[in-house]
Amino acid sequence: MNQNEFVSSHVDIIAEIGINHNGDINIAKKLIDVAKNTGCDAVKFQKRNVDQVYTAAFLDSPRESPWGTTQRDQKEGLEFSEKDYDEIDNYAKAVGIDWFASAWDYESQNFLSKYNLSVNKVASAMATNQEILELVAGERKPTYLSTGMCDLPQIDNAVAVFKSFDCPFVLMHSVAEYPAPESALNLRCILTLKERYECRIGYSGHESSVSPSIIAATLGACAIERHITLDRAMYGSDQSASLEPHGIETLVAQIRKISVVMGDGTKRVTDAEKINENKLRYWL
Repeated sequence: MNQNEFVSSHVDIIAEIGINHNGDINIAKKLIDVAKNTGCDAVKFQKRNVDQVYTAAFLDSPRESPWGTTQRDQKEGLEFSEKDYDEIDNYAKAVGIDWFASAWDYESQNFLSKYNLSVNKVASAMATNQEILELVAGERKPTYLSTGMCDLPQIDNAVAVFKSFDCPFVLMHSVAEYPAPESALNLRCILTLKERYECRIGYSGHESSVSPSIIAATLGACAIERHITLDRAMYGSDQSASLEPHGIETLVAQIRKISVVMGDGTKRVTDAEKINENKLRYWL
């Protein structure tokens, strides 16, 4: 997605791999394949330096996981190394799909810059982190900015930062629950944000179903981001809020229909209708 595509009428569909790879580069590649084969525009990962994002006390606290018995074991088990990201970069290029990642700390954002990614992403958790906002906006690269857990004054501040750096952005309406119940999605906020900020609005969904994202695109969302997984039963906090391969395939196919069936709004009589008119309007 280059900058021209970032401002086109095409709905960008982003397959969020996030941490659903469970630290396994082969699972990551399979998920990249799923995204490519189903027609997604890009895949997205999450990058953290666990010692910057979490306190030592939290990292030392107990947590059972496939990697050990502490929070550190689990968090570090889900992080890819520089070698892994080099492999992701090469694989995505070979497959022919864009990739990017949301950085959860200053060091991780600087790390990602080595890959010359086409867009940035600010996760909902980072949307009130002034240092991250200014670092990302300072790159002046098209950015998806999620608004989960944010009230309007907090979004006002984030928008002001990006405008001050003259950095193009898309606000992503989001409800940061995993999975999010459909009754909490409040998709009318897409219209609220569009009216308030007069900018392009996308949707980052965490529901377990397909239809809300289709509705969001119908409401005018220019980008749809959804977590994907090979199997919702896999280990991980985001798996239940993700779409399996058939789900993302259905989502992409339905969203691609929207521009076809919506048309341009000009009322006209089609050629086929004219033929039927001659048959059915017998009095003419």
